Amino acid sequence: MKDRAVFNGRLIKLVVKKMRLPNGYLATLETIRHPGAALIVPFLSKDRLILLRQYRPVIDSYIYELPAGTLDKRESPLACARREIVEETGFAAGKFSYLGKIFPVPGYSTECIRIYKAERLRKVEHIAEKDEVIKSHIFTRTKVRDLFKAGRIVDAKTISALAMCGWL
Repeated sequence: MKDRAVFNGRLIKLVVKKMRLPNGYLATLETIRHPGAALIVPFLSKDRLILLRQYRPVIDSYIYELPAGTLDKRESPLACARREIVEETGFAAGKFSYLGKIFPVPGYSTECIRIYKAERLRKVEHIAEKDEVIKSHIFTRTKVRDLFKAGRIVDAKTISALAMCGWL
């Protein structure tokens, strides 16, 4: 069956389609098409990194998370990572290393997040996005683990990336 667009927004597209599963069952899928994203683990040193305390209006709460953002049209994940670290932290990175990718909600979304480690950070001029309420904080490995154990880091992409770096 051809995809039927139900909603086509600025960021996401909701489609409905029928698909035959490997077991033969014909399923009706409601899928959010997402352009993908990049997440950055910004290291100031081997034992200090930057976390954001960001207001997320969808859940009406501030949460700790790593800098990340959605890919612009025809933007590579690495270019997105370079742009987002500056926009969200005010730092640029001299070195990026690809750590891997995650699919945060594969039950209903195509979103794939590429994760990068950023090192050799330097402070740069930047203009904060008006639709983002963000404050950067520098944390040690011990403090990050304490925050996680206390249930204060609840963002799935951040937890995945910190685990990839061996910080959890």
